[in-house]
Parts: sequence; C-alpha cells; structure tokens
Amino acid sequence: WLRDKLQIIQSAPESESLAASVPNNEGLYFVPAFAGLFAPYWRSDARGCLVGMTAGHHRGHVCRASLEASAYQARELLEAMENDCEGTTLASLKVDGGMSMNSLLMQFQADILNRSVVRPKINETTALGAAFAAGLATGVWTSTDEIVAIWSESKTWTPSMAEAEKEKYWSAWKKAIVKSFDSNFF
Repeated sequence: WLRDKLQIIQSAPESESLAASVPNNEGLYFVPAFAGLFAPYWRSDARGCLVGMTAGHHRGHVCRASLEASAYQARELLEAMENDCEGTTLASLKVDGGMSMNSLLMQFQADILNRSVVRPKINETTALGAAFAAGLATGVWTSTDEIVAIWSESKTWTPSMAEAEKEKYWSAWKKAIVKSFDSNFF
C-alpha cells in the first residue's frame, strides 16, 4: 500500500529507513481496515484511517505508523489467542517472511508484545514447510524430530521499551481503532 498506492516508498525494504527517520510516531496511528476489521473485532463497517495527523507529520511518520500497525494487530491477535487458551502464554514469537527483515518493526513488535521475537536463518518458512512435507512423504526425513533439528535462529529481539511508554502507545492505538468504526459517517 505504501509502495503501490501512496508511492511513499520505492521498495518494501525502504520502509525501515524511512520509518527510522523519525524518533517515534509522534501521535500518528494508522488503522489498516481497508475491508473492515477482522479478529478480534469483526467489524465490517470499519475503514482505514490515519488518526492524530498534524501539519508536522510527514511520510516518515506515515511509514512508521503503518509498520507499527502490524505490531499492534499482532498483539491483539496474541492476546485473543491467550484469552481463548486460558493459562497458556507464548514466551516468544517466531516470525518469518519479508516484514521480518525489518529490524525496526521487529524491535517494536518485541516491545509492544513484551516478549522476544525470533527470526530463523531461513526466512521463507512457507516454502520450507512445503519442502519438509514433501521430504517426509518421500522418505528424505523419517520424523519431524529431524526437521526440528534443522531449524536455527538468525536474530532475536528482546523488549526494551519502558512500560509507561508502551502502554501510552497501546492506549492510543485502542482509541484509533474506535475511530475506524462506522463507515457510514458521510
């Protein structure tokens, strides 16, 4: 969206340096509810919005708010899962794919989740999983234990944000979510 629709960036990796050009979101929140909000809200009437914009914000802030939105949404899903699975909490979050290459986002994810975020050496695990399944089916590996032994860590981010700062961001995100409700305001 930042690249293809807004043309704020030329390539996805550029989002990290652009977002890092500002020290924080300076009160700007992006709710990416382009087709409503799904879990845990289930609000088809929600619409995407930028909340808190001032004349002082620029594309660096928009980029940062967009990246941070992914982390907030992950926290909401994680909290919903943990609520559904009473007594079960995740010690860390394992990530992969293109966004996991963005260190600024992964650090923010660790901070907002208040748990470690771990990226594997082989970053595209969907394709790797298909290869593992094929290998199990054809006898390349005889058990999932052999496959588990292949996995290795590339990088881990640990939470470093002060609790008060994290809760300030989280509270503002929750307010931004409410602003996205009721697309019939026209």
